Amino acid sequence: MAMTPNDTPDRPILFSPMQIGKLRLPNRIVVAPMCQYSAVDGNAVDWHAIHLGSLAISGAGLLCIEATAVQREGRITPGCLGLYGDENLTAMQRLVAALRSVSGIPLAIQLSHSGRKTSMRRPWDGGSHIPPEEGGWQPRGPSSIQRVPGEPVPDAFSLSDIRGIRDSFAAAAQRSCAAGVDAIELHMAHGYLLHQFLSPLSNQRLDEYGGSAKNRMRFPLEVFQAVREAAGPGVPVGVRLSGTDWADGGWDIEQAIEMAKELEALGCAFLDISSGGILHGQKIANIGPGYQVPLAARIKAAVDIPVIAVGLITCPEHAEAILEACDADLIALARGFLNEPRWPWRAAAKLGATVNAPPQLWRALPLGHAPIFARKDGIQ
Repeated sequence: MAMTPNDTPDRPILFSPMQIGKLRLPNRIVVAPMCQYSAVDGNAVDWHAIHLGSLAISGAGLLCIEATAVQREGRITPGCLGLYGDENLTAMQRLVAALRSVSGIPLAIQLSHSGRKTSMRRPWDGGSHIPPEEGGWQPRGPSSIQRVPGEPVPDAFSLSDIRGIRDSFAAAAQRSCAAGVDAIELHMAHGYLLHQFLSPLSNQRLDEYGGSAKNRMRFPLEVFQAVREAAGPGVPVGVRLSGTDWADGGWDIEQAIEMAKELEALGCAFLDISSGGILHGQKIANIGPGYQVPLAARIKAAVDIPVIAVGLITCPEHAEAILEACDADLIALARGFLNEPRWPWRAAAKLGATVNAPPQLWRALPLGHAPIFARKDGIQ
């Protein structure tokens, strides 16, 4: 259950347990999914095991594997993870087994399709579009609306294409469960396909999947239902939802609240609230630590399922304050973890809490440091 202002859990809240569906988290710190652009043909490689392995022993309550494409052409770059074939599943099973061998941290995976935001070079290679003659592919989306000047105009998906994508999401959910993950997050933000259907800036279809907010929500809700059914009752399915496009005439918080209510009614286990990404040159107001928290707070006030806040949250005291204000139920970090893979250690020290850590690391703290490790031998 999500926390309400009347609840008085033991302090600090950041290190209190959290229930998401049937999954119990030891604390409310989430390692957000972070694209590494390092896969080969959609397959996880050694980099993923080393990168995620470090985060798996961080003491966080949940680790989410990066955006994983449900179709080959649904990858953002040729280096993105995928779960569209048996070879991808075998590689993901190896990755999950490696993480399980060093940590009992709950594992989630983010399933996505990039839509028109696809066939891109890796960020450190410039991030520009890769044309088909150089190994790329033609972008496709809800409508034939160009994303960035100079990029090709995407082809619009047919109704048959839409049904095929829905089925690909369901198949990827089945593979996720076969790989052994504990939870699934659907990506409906950051300008990728499901967000493209939601936003009137990228969806100008004239059929049942375009026009009114209800119609624009139709396909993402169909995908959620298909994934929820494919995952089965034992695996919580949540959504990374965009709170706003930061643009006039685009997706906004009022529409996001209605979408959140629809998702909750269909059995959504949690909502992870982000924003932006649909429009090149978006104007984000007051960007800074916690700039997206007001969006999470608005949605939390409208639903009874756990809500995750994200967005430049790096200070433990700030994370705790967000939870104390009941603006969110969990806190997700991305860049903060890249910079400081054991961020929960510092948070535990700052807030006077304990954190799980492998016994191989129990000697890490200097003499006289306040005890932060939850050791079974009782020795700190």
